Amino acid sequence: MRGGAAAVDGSTARAIAPRLDDEELFGRQPASTDELPDPRPLLENLTRCVIEIIAGARDLEQIARWVDDTVYTTLLKRVVVSAQARQAARRPAARPVFTLGSVVLCEPRDGVVEAVVTVHGRARTRAVALRLEGLDRRWRATAIHVL
Repeated sequence: MRGGAAAVDGSTARAIAPRLDDEELFGRQPASTDELPDPRPLLENLTRCVIEIIAGARDLEQIARWVDDTVYTTLLKRVVVSAQARQAARRPAARPVFTLGSVVLCEPRDGVVEAVVTVHGRARTRAVALRLEGLDRRWRATAIHVL
């Protein structure tokens, strides 16, 4: 008997639960917003770090635990391009001077926060768009875009 089907002779058989694969048992587990801390401090810190990483003043490795693999790879490409541009212009990496502006949050579904943080620098104002998802009872950035 497979999958909990009744026996051929008409007697009832005990239903067998389908097997769970390893990903369901050991993979990342989504978390509800109630199980997660306030996302604002993480949004502000990630924004600060990302701006400094792109400027070459901070190492990308420092935020690896808060971002997923796709975000890490995307930021790595951006870091390489920024470093090449600085090298071509013969400018050294320097800590940027900026202040954080408003943080606009929305919650499209439980356990997900999307936000835009404005960053005011000397020459221009930028926006950093972030998406945080609750996984394993902590926030992880699944998208970061510097505009």
